[in-house]
Amino acid sequence: MSSGMASRSGIEFLVTCEHGGNRIPAAYRDEFAGHEALLASHRGYDPGALTMARELARRIGAPLFYSTVSRLLVDLNRSPGHPRLHAEAIEWLPAASRRRIFERHYLPFRARAAGVIAATLARGGRVIHLSSHSFTPVLDGIERRADVGLLYDPARPGEAVLARAWAACLKARAPGLRVRRNYPYAGTSDGFTAWLRRRFAASDYIGIELEINQRIVLAGGRDWRRLRTVVVEALLQALDRVRA
Repeated sequence: MSSGMASRSGIEFLVTCEHGGNRIPAAYRDEFAGHEALLASHRGYDPGALTMARELARRIGAPLFYSTVSRLLVDLNRSPGHPRLHAEAIEWLPAASRRRIFERHYLPFRARAAGVIAATLARGGRVIHLSSHSFTPVLDGIERRADVGLLYDPARPGEAVLARAWAACLKARAPGLRVRRNYPYAGTSDGFTAWLRRRFAASDYIGIELEINQRIVLAGGRDWRRLRTVVVEALLQALDRVRA
């Protein structure tokens, strides 16, 4: 994982992927014995999210911070104290064991990313943070009617402007693509970007969570490759548009 920030017209970028894999460290594998199907499901990780994050980071020259430890061990996109910070298999462990998981796998990820942002702001820069995720096409029997979601805080002007421009560029490049803002989740819901907003001013920090429908990811092939290209090209176009 890189630690430098790349600059584009005075704006510096950061890409993160909180749910990039479903790996369980050896010390905790007994707790997940018999739960292989769960680990392989959308509850275990976000399929395609790390692939998308790597492509974004490469194309915009940004550092990438990611985790391949399953969100079932500890969810990096939940705030400390959240009732679903750990899965059921971990919740019964002694508090000291859960604290060790938190200190080893959670705190360093957040501290590194927040530290890079703080260092950039100290140099007088501004940060655009893109958090890469994917979502299951059906949840609790309800179909999610989107291919791409852009999550942001509408009360933060920089986020709203960039999200609108990115969505418009996506639709222009791929008219058949179902693009929705603040769907399938609210952009202000608990998450890493929401946590960072509480620490950095709207004038300094823009955080957008990218959500890709796993239906496209799991189908693979040309459509998945094309979607990744379209997402990145639309972002670059949107950045040029909002700076014009």
